[in-house]
This record gives sequence, C-alpha cells and structure tokens, in this order.
Amino acid sequence: MMEPESFEAAAKHEVWVQAMKEEIKMIEKNDTWELAERPKDKEVIGVKWIYKTKLNADGSIQKHKARLVAKGYSQLPGIDYTETFAPVARLDTIRALVAIAANKKWKIYQMDVKSAFLNGYIDEEIYVEQPQGFVAKGCEEKVLRLKKALYGLKQAPRAWYSRIDNYFMNQGFRRSLSEPTLYVKRQGNDTLIVSLYVDDLIYTGNNEKMIHDFKEDMMKTFEMSDLGLMHFFSE
Repeated sequence: MMEPESFEAAAKHEVWVQAMKEEIKMIEKNDTWELAERPKDKEVIGVKWIYKTKLNADGSIQKHKARLVAKGYSQLPGIDYTETFAPVARLDTIRALVAIAANKKWKIYQMDVKSAFLNGYIDEEIYVEQPQGFVAKGCEEKVLRLKKALYGLKQAPRAWYSRIDNYFMNQGFRRSLSEPTLYVKRQGNDTLIVSLYVDDLIYTGNNEKMIHDFKEDMMKTFEMSDLGLMHFFSE
C-alpha cells in the first residue's frame, strides 16, 4: 500500500485511520495540549499529517504510522522559540559501543521511545490548529495551546533532549564530555552504558539486574517499545 500524501487519501483506508487515532490517543495521553480560545495577539501554527510505513529487518511491514506535525517553518525566532540545538549520536560512537560490548561479551539491547518529542516541555506560549479529522465537536472555532512539544516545532528536538538528559542525570548516570548522547552509570564493579540516538536507546553492561532495572524504570517513565536484543541498527 502506497503511503498517502494527504489526509483525504489516508481517510479512505482503515489502516491509516487507525494510525491517526493511535497518534491522537498518544498525544492526549501525554497531556500535550489543551483546547483554548483563538488568541488575538498570537499567530496560530498549522498542523499536517505525515504517513510512513515502518518495515522490519526482513522488509515486511512492521506498522503503519501517522505523525501529526506542526508547520514549524512559520515560527518566529525569539517569539515562538529560542534554543533549537539538540545533539545526535555519531555513528562512530554507536560502533564503539558495539565494539566494547563484543570485546567484553556483553549483550546489547535496544529500546524505542514512542513519540519521543511529545515528552519535551516548552517554555513558549504556542497555539496550533486542531488536526484534520479530529476537530472537537462544538469547539470548531477553538485552537490547541501546547503544554509540551509537537513534532515539527523548531524547539522540539531540544526539548526532548533536555527531558531525557535530565532523566539520566537524576538516575545517577554521567554524561560523556566528548559525546553528549552517551551516558555511563557505575555501581562498584558494575557498568551500564547507554547511547541515545534521537528516540532510540542502545544499552549494554555487565550486570543483567542493573540492565533490567534500567529498562523497567524507563518503561515506567516513558512510553517505550522494548526491542530486546539488538539485531540491526539503521539511521
């Protein structure tokens, strides 16, 4: 099935309708926004649907994903956003982590943060239009005030990185001075290493209980997909 290029095309297929419903459910569960009156002194940012078919390693379909994206290109610097930079792990760092694990015969695991950017808190007052297909009945003239970031916002990557970085620091990890997406936690002779690649976490260590406890706490704090042992990694 081809990936639709518009909401109208997607609405004709049940798999994409369900994908959009799942996206809205995730956004609302995350308390990302609230209905508000249309402001008179603020621009309201538009939103659009993006559709993507995610594949497994063997090329089979894993899931149909609908992503609601803010039209961040209309944001004004200094008004709608300030800081936007967020570090991304270098592939050399991931290769080094894999090499260390192989040398020490440690298992490597992988997790994915569902809708990661929705977890980032924003400081700015931002309003977006209600999404196509999900306009609240009786509130058609209202807009959505964001409490947290939405994909497409210029500050969304930075907001997510700040949230996950604070989490690691509070959990006793130390951030690498040369690689801000690499975190290490040591307890006596035990070591846990985590590499963050946007919304993918690759982690390894020499203590299975330490690894298990980390995974369990992550899954309590964020909506996670436990991918188990790492079999392949793609950018």
